[in-house]
Amino acid sequence: MKISQIITYVLSEDLEKEFFFSQWEYSNRKICVVKVICDNGLVGWGEGYGPASVIEASIKQIKDYVIGKNPLENEKIWSIMFRRVHDYGRSGVLLSAISAIDIAIWDIKGKFLNQSITNLLGGAFVNKIRPYATGLYFNKNKNITDELCNEAKMYVEQGFKSIKMKVGLNIRDDIKNVIAVRKSIGNEIDLMIDANHAYSFPEALELSNKLKDLDIKWFEEPLSPEFYKQYSDFRQKSPIPVAAGECEYLRYGFQKLLEKQCVDYLQLDLCSSGGFTEGKRITALSSTNGVKVVPHTWGSGIAFFAAINFIANLEPIPGRLYMPDSLIEYDRTENKIRENIIKNNINIEDGYIKINESPGLGIEVDETYLNEVKI
Repeated sequence: MKISQIITYVLSEDLEKEFFFSQWEYSNRKICVVKVICDNGLVGWGEGYGPASVIEASIKQIKDYVIGKNPLENEKIWSIMFRRVHDYGRSGVLLSAISAIDIAIWDIKGKFLNQSITNLLGGAFVNKIRPYATGLYFNKNKNITDELCNEAKMYVEQGFKSIKMKVGLNIRDDIKNVIAVRKSIGNEIDLMIDANHAYSFPEALELSNKLKDLDIKWFEEPLSPEFYKQYSDFRQKSPIPVAAGECEYLRYGFQKLLEKQCVDYLQLDLCSSGGFTEGKRITALSSTNGVKVVPHTWGSGIAFFAAINFIANLEPIPGRLYMPDSLIEYDRTENKIRENIIKNNINIEDGYIKINESPGLGIEVDETYLNEVKI
């Protein structure tokens, strides 16, 4: 069995309602997915996280080094791809391209061996995963606080036990909004905050201290990802646990976060940090350091099912008879691509998502829809 063809698709859909966070506005979604085809007819699907057109160009840059290879040799292929970009691609979009191809190769491998990717990674530690709702983004409505509270209560009514909201516009409004949301959902629901690296060290610490009595589960990306020493110092002083990693790449980058004791929760994104092959290495580091992994998940159903397979295999730290829930991020903003690209889409029952037990990623891509929204 050899890889014979690699096809990229940039998918695009305009949003009915714009939203924004601390860095920029969203009025459109663009996602790059990849289809890897073998000479025996097997097909694998992958996805890259980041600017879709640049990821597509990056895949085209490296795909010739993959064609003709045996997809069962995923580590060998990963090494070949990485060596071809090593001098100029140790972080950034080229790694999203590698991640997309790697995810597709694991999908093929699972289908060939008639095993889920979770089983290929070593087996499932859980049989279900609890999604947490990522939402409560900003808009230009003057009654934004009331809207955020109503949105949060809607997620509770839908059965979510954990909610992540955006902060990072300014400290005064953040405090007002977080206090109001916590009051609206009560104390039994997990609440996390995400600044998307908007604050300086003094600002982030001020916000953390002023929210310390609200039982915030984690403060995500309080600082810019370049500042490892600041993250380390912040974690020592913050009364709220720290989460980060979606802007980090490869085991080498995550080793810095772990060595410098920057985080309580490690948030690699499979679609940019190196795919399943590198993700397994990163989680070995996190396990060695006793740090819990809760991956960042964004994009289409391909990325979401990749995360399901990956999270099911995460080793509990520490292990015990009655283990805490495994969490998966479930973005609740408008996402027609995610809702339509997979025929067997995301199904939540009693607040949980069952793990994948089908071969590969466990998905059936709707190629009719895919071709309708590609550009």
